[in-house]
Parts: sequence; C-alpha cells; structure tokens
Amino acid sequence: MGPIGIFDSGYGGLTVFKEIKAQLPQYDYIYLGDNARVPYGTRSFSTVYQYTLECVNHLFEMGCHLIILACNTASAKALRTIQQQDLPKHQDLRKVLGVIRPTTEMIDQLTTSKEVGILATSGTVNSGSYVIEINKFFPDINVYQEACPMWVPLVENNEIASEGAHFFVKQHIDRIMHQSAHIDTIVLACTHYPLLLPIIEKYSKPEVKIIAQGSIVARSLSNYLIQHPEVEVLCTKNACTQFFTTEKAENFNEKAALFYGNDVKASQLVVGC
Repeated sequence: MGPIGIFDSGYGGLTVFKEIKAQLPQYDYIYLGDNARVPYGTRSFSTVYQYTLECVNHLFEMGCHLIILACNTASAKALRTIQQQDLPKHQDLRKVLGVIRPTTEMIDQLTTSKEVGILATSGTVNSGSYVIEINKFFPDINVYQEACPMWVPLVENNEIASEGAHFFVKQHIDRIMHQSAHIDTIVLACTHYPLLLPIIEKYSKPEVKIIAQGSIVARSLSNYLIQHPEVEVLCTKNACTQFFTTEKAENFNEKAALFYGNDVKASQLVVGC
C-alpha cells in the first residue's frame, strides 16, 4: 500500500492536485514536479517520454501504485507508451492515468454547437491528442486548436495581471475564435492556464464556456477508484501530503502557493542523470 502519486513537469499540476485533494482529502499523496527540466511543452516526444518515465519510476519506488500525470504534455507525449510498453514489465499492480481522457470523455456534455476550441502548449497541440481523443468518442464534434507559447512563462513569472498577459490572452482568444465563430466551449488544456481565467473570460464571448480541467480530473479519479477497488485498496488513507521537486526546494515553495492556494513545503529530489 502507498500514496497516490501526482506528477507534473513543474507547478501547473498543482491546480489539478488542489481539486483532487479537495474532493478526495482522505488519501495520502506525493506530488512531484520536475521543475529542473521544465518546460516540457517544447521538447520532443522521446525526451518527454524519457523524463516522464524517470519520474514515474521514482514515484513507484516511493510506494505509489497509482500515478496521475497532471500534465497535458506528459499525458499527450508519454502516457500511452508508458501504459503499453513499461507497465506490463512490472509484476505487481501499477496504474498511470492522464488528464486528457477525463476531459474528452465528457466534452459532449459541455458543447451545444459541436464546435470546441483547445488552448494548449505547442507540444500538446502538435501531438493532436485532443483532436484524436474527441473524434474517437464524438466524431460529430469539430475541434479547433491554438498554441499559446507565452502563457506559461507569464504565469510562472507571476505576470498574470500585466499588460503583456492581456495582450497575449486577447491575441490567442481572437485567433481561435477566428477559426470558427460557432465555438461555444474552450478547454484550457494546460494546467497553468486556470490562473489566467479572469483575463481569458474577459476577452471571450459571454456565451462561450471556459473549461478548466481540475474538477473534471478529480471527479474522474473518484469514479475510477470506485470502479477499481483492486487499485483503491492499495491507496493509503492518512490525509498526508508530501511535495517533491527536482529543483531547489526554496524556489519551488516560493511559487507553488500561487498554483496550490496554500503554502507548500517541498523537498528536493534528484531524478535522472
């Protein structure tokens, strides 16, 4: 038995973990941010897979049987390979889940026009994961994508209220709406983006729903644990949370509260070479 592992390339996954913790407070968790090697969004598939697998294996070694990739880029570029290629090598029960499928499985409940926009990093957009997954479940839904490469740096440097943030948010909202005026639902397919939500809503049409993933992923995890008692029984329940980062802990602690909403005290962990 052991805690549930939450992995992200950096800070963004804390916005998802915050919702998971709120809905499932009884479980133990280990959060690992690979801040020393961020960003993942601009890296190749092979590099993201390598980095993600190293961190997943570290969480396995720390006792986690269930790991959530609270990172869209890792979910897009590494999850499938880990599930199909690496997990079968283990003798015991180990599961790794992502954030893309929970969102795409319920997208039809959110859109009326059947026109959906995806705002994401370049890596997630180039992977085509959201288009593939949505079309797999709902082939009648049209999906439009827009890469927003400046949004993560704006959030990580706490420039979310700056003129630059307003400029780049408006620019990308205008671009995705230019692809189709009938888009009625926009998915924030990066865990950093919810911190820009007030500005995103300001430059979006009032009738357009802006969807952050945190609560969706949390509900999906809750359902997963109910439907898979063989996994749930391996998750310890002492309401204990530990935070780890591959960067200096002081740096992580300073910025993490912005994403998590509470003070965070992390420890540094060496992963990879």
